[in-house]
Formats: sequence, C-alpha cells, structure tokens
Amino acid sequence: MRHNKKFNHLSRTADHRNAMLANMTISLIMHKRITTTLAKAKALKKYAEPLINRCKDDSTHSRRVVFSYLQNKEALKELYGPVAEKVGDRKGGYTRIIKLGTRLGDAAKICFIELVDFDENMAKAAKTGRKTRRSRKSANKAEVAEAPAEEAKAE
Repeated sequence: MRHNKKFNHLSRTADHRNAMLANMTISLIMHKRITTTLAKAKALKKYAEPLINRCKDDSTHSRRVVFSYLQNKEALKELYGPVAEKVGDRKGGYTRIIKLGTRLGDAAKICFIELVDFDENMAKAAKTGRKTRRSRKSANKAEVAEAPAEEAKAE
C-alpha cells in the first residue's frame, strides 16, 4: 500500500530523483531562473525552498546540512552570499513558477521557475504599481464624470 506517499515520484528511482532535484537546485541558485516542466518545477519548489530557508541562519551546522543535499561549494557560496542577503527578511515563497505553454515534441507543460527577489522586471513593475484594466476604466469614468461638472460650473 502507498499510504501517506503523496509527493510526485517523477517516474524515477529515489536516487535518480534526488540527484536530479539537487542538480536543478544548483542550477536555480547559480542562474536564478531555469526552464523545466511543470511537474519538475513543483517538485523542485518543495526541495529547494527549505534549503533556501536554512541559508538565513549562517552557521556551520546549517552549511553542512545544505552541503549534504547539494554537494557543490560554488552553489553554497552563492546561496549563503547574495541569495541569503535578498531573502533575509522574507518569510517564505522564495521561488515563483511562471507557466509558458506546452512543448512541441511531447506536449509537456513548460514553465520558468525563478528566485523571486532576483527578477528585476517584476520588481520594477511592483514598485511602479502597475494598473489593471479595471482601474483604467474606473479612472476614465471619473475623468468623464468630472468634465461635465466642470463645464456646468463654467456656464
């Protein structure tokens, strides 16, 4: 019976799955954004976020625990350096999945997975307070309502 075994096994053995997720986590840390299938991205999110959360506490123990998962010194330096600085005040949600569509060869769902604090385009949009269509319509209605009122005052 497979009671309480809810995570996606990704059609791989445990060793293959762990090695693949560790390699994908290293790539995500080093490049800040990778393209993969949706199922792998969701599995990667569950694998990588606890490791990123652990990098907030820069102690020998936490470094050794993370190194036991990743086995890559360069990724560890990157994780405890620039990544730890950016996520220091964030409580969770260190990664973002953006769906891209389907792959032509096998119709697999493809997506980006990226570190949230490292996407400058999204950060600029959040700072400028991008408006939605609904707010544009309500702003236009307010301008139209003000214009007749001003004309009536002028007469």
